Amino acid sequence: MLGVGEVGIQEREWRPPWAVDIGLVLGPHRRGTGDPAFAVDTGGGYWRAVRTPDGPGTLRVRRCSDVVQAAAWGPGAAWLLDAVPEMLGAADDLSGFEPKHDVLREAVRRHPGLRVCRTNRVFEALVPAVLEQKVLSTEAWRAWRYLLRRFGEPAPVPRGVVTDRGHALDLRVPPPPETWARIPSWEWHRSGIEAVRARTIIGAARVASRLENGGGRVDDPGGPADNDPGGPVDNAAESRLRSLPGVGVWTAAETRQRAVGDPDAVSVGDYHLPGLVGWALTGSKTDDDGMLELLEPYRGHRHRVTRLLGLTGARPPRRGPRLPVRDYRSF
Repeated sequence: MLGVGEVGIQEREWRPPWAVDIGLVLGPHRRGTGDPAFAVDTGGGYWRAVRTPDGPGTLRVRRCSDVVQAAAWGPGAAWLLDAVPEMLGAADDLSGFEPKHDVLREAVRRHPGLRVCRTNRVFEALVPAVLEQKVLSTEAWRAWRYLLRRFGEPAPVPRGVVTDRGHALDLRVPPPPETWARIPSWEWHRSGIEAVRARTIIGAARVASRLENGGGRVDDPGGPADNDPGGPVDNAAESRLRSLPGVGVWTAAETRQRAVGDPDAVSVGDYHLPGLVGWALTGSKTDDDGMLELLEPYRGHRHRVTRLLGLTGARPPRRGPRLPVRDYRSF
């Protein structure tokens, strides 16, 4: 039986030339366990609600032996099915990646199905990256849930699907840019987002078509971007992102990792990442400069390296209390 506003199901199968790990590849697109645009069902299917160039759509992918089975609903169904291979890492080029540290070689051995995905949806990746600027993930995910439930539209889904959280599948398609641009100030406040991040998203929404046009692919003329602090920005897509007020190195990197599958986009300025990289590779914490120095032998694959290191479980010991969760709604 069809869900709200659903157009009939479309399906395809894809046989990747490697044992793809769907959970690892799509994991970065899940903004917390209650993400209204992402779910996992009890049968091992991964669901995403996406606003495609053809309209809203819902995608389900699951692995059956060496085949990926994909199904899609809604006006964007055909676009989503065409996007499945790149979304699961088919465009990810591992050429030149040679692990030089034992911990990294072991991570590659344990996680051969990890690839860097490419959604080709820049604005979709940019909004949650802005929400996550300089706050705890818990705060950002709370705002994402509120804004999608308040301004997103019900995703076309089949009835009777149960998620791994024991709930009926109920996804929301993220709002279009014009809706983001019209969200009033009091709704941003209710979501817990202060004026600075709200202005950044509104400004990006007004030029969203410019961000999408031209693709922003890693292989744009100019080559991979250098996102070292203060370094040259020689990639057209990177330049477009960082020309937006409120979008810096960290936000651009987080966006490019997901939207264009950039395996070299380092999240410089991340609160935890330098410590993780330093601890995993040297046994001691470091800062952004030290992290970039450690990652330099892996230039071209620095984001890939940080993802693999994150899967090792290596973390520096905590020294002090956790940061408190702030709530701008009470300000």
